[in-house]
Amino acid sequence: MLLAFSGDQLIGTPAPEWHNTKWINSSPLAVSNLKGKVILLRFFMDSSCPLCRASAPYLNHFYSKYGEKGFVVIGMYTPKPAPSATSADTVKRYVSDYQFHFPVAIDDDWQTLNKYWLDRVPDADFTSVSFLIDKKGIIRYIHPGGAYSAEDAATMEKKIETLIQES
Repeated sequence: MLLAFSGDQLIGTPAPEWHNTKWINSSPLAVSNLKGKVILLRFFMDSSCPLCRASAPYLNHFYSKYGEKGFVVIGMYTPKPAPSATSADTVKRYVSDYQFHFPVAIDDDWQTLNKYWLDRVPDADFTSVSFLIDKKGIIRYIHPGGAYSAEDAATMEKKIETLIQES
C-alpha cells in the first residue's frame, strides 16, 4: 500500500535533467536523450538495504518485460546515510548483487536526489524514491520510497503499460 506523502505536487511537472558522469551498464544518459521512452528512475542504496533488496526483483522484471517496448529503468545509486565518494567498483558489486542489467548512475554527492526529491519535498520520509516519467519527460507517477509491495508493483506495472501505449 502506498504511503500518503507530499510529493503529489511533482506529478505533471517536467523531470529534471541529471548530470551524473559515472555509470554502470551504460555510457552516461540524460532525460533529454531518452525522450520517446518511458523511464522508471529508482534511487537505491547498497545491497544490505532490505527495502532496496525487496524492490530489486520488480525492477528487473519491469526491465526484462518492457525493455524492448520503449521502456528503460535507470538505477540511481545514492550512498547512505549521507553523500560520500563511492567508487564505480563498489557500485558494480551492488549492481551484481541486485542482478541489475539496466543502466545505473552513481549519485554519490546526492545532486540528482536533491534535484528530484529532497529539495522539492523537504518533508520526504524516504530517499529510495521512484519516478515514472512519460515519453515527453513529464513525471506521471511517484512511489515515495521503501520497498515495493506486490500491490505497489502491480500499480507500477499498469502505469508502465499505459504510458508505453501513449503516443
